[in-house]
Amino acid sequence: MTRMIMHGCNGRMGKMIAQIVNDDPDIEIVAGVDLNTESDGSFPVVDSIEKVTQSADAVVDFGNAAAVDKVIDWCISRKIPLVECTTGLNDETLSKIEAASSSIPMFKSANMSLGINIIQKILKENAAKLAEAGFDIEIVEKHHRTKLDAPSGTALALADSVNEGLSKKKDYVFDRSGRRMVRPDNEIGISAVRGGTIVGDHDVIFAGRDEVITFSHTAYSRAVFAKGAVEAAKYVAGKPAGRYDMSDVLRD
Repeated sequence: MTRMIMHGCNGRMGKMIAQIVNDDPDIEIVAGVDLNTESDGSFPVVDSIEKVTQSADAVVDFGNAAAVDKVIDWCISRKIPLVECTTGLNDETLSKIEAASSSIPMFKSANMSLGINIIQKILKENAAKLAEAGFDIEIVEKHHRTKLDAPSGTALALADSVNEGLSKKKDYVFDRSGRRMVRPDNEIGISAVRGGTIVGDHDVIFAGRDEVITFSHTAYSRAVFAKGAVEAAKYVAGKPAGRYDMSDVLRD
């Protein structure tokens, strides 16, 4: 039985993860952390991770970006694996995540969806063939109107997956409004759409002469990300210090 601490337990993702854990006999939430300390009684909730006294095998963080550094420090002090799912992190915090992996098991993926990670694998394996055949590469991502960051971390991760498969890396272009020119070969265009309640929609478009190949993923519910986070917590529990992501879960 994996014992988990849920940081951000009363947010939308935290509540969804709690529902999934409730139906999974192999994992339990032993404590929750949220500024809103409301609890249904299934586990205790405190307003700071520093107030958690329960022993745990992993922490899952879907909290606020401003609190991530404190969560990392606490996990290092307790030698507890961390599944970091918070988005919109700055470069300093991302560097701290990398540094922490020398002390604890650190799990971080741009997207916790199984489907997105399979598409990333496909892109790494096939991008070079399509680029060499003259296909232009564009990424379009769509999210709900309340999403704060753009482009999405998943869009950037998909672009990174394309570049990992190429011998000559391409530049990322986010805005073409200030130029008037033929599209260069050495770029990946990344466009962001914000509106309504779109959970998450990503298209990686390879546009060639007289044909277009599109790798698409649509999330109809946040449950796909919550399920991935739960599987990550079970996976990383008991692992040695190091950097882990969803590709490790897929391999196992």
